[in-house]
Amino acid sequence: MASLTVRNLKESVKASLRLRAARNQRSLEEEVRIILEQAVEPEASEFGLGSRIHQRFLGLDADQMVLPDRPVVTPESCFAEDC
Repeated sequence: MASLTVRNLKESVKASLRLRAARNQRSLEEEVRIILEQAVEPEASEFGLGSRIHQRFLGLDADQMVLPDRPVVTPESCFAEDC
């Protein structure tokens, strides 16, 4: 892994980065690393729809997602209720 030193950074920028890192529950170093990685990643338009959807939901915890109840639809119930 490489190291990078950034000189002459405004204190206000550093303070904003610290706040952003705290909001995202990350260290300052990790937050800067993520920002840099996102800045140099290929544009989303270079990926297909499936890849973009995967990237969008990558960090979510599926076990904590609340999904609404959905009725069970069978071919028989469809004919009876005019689906």
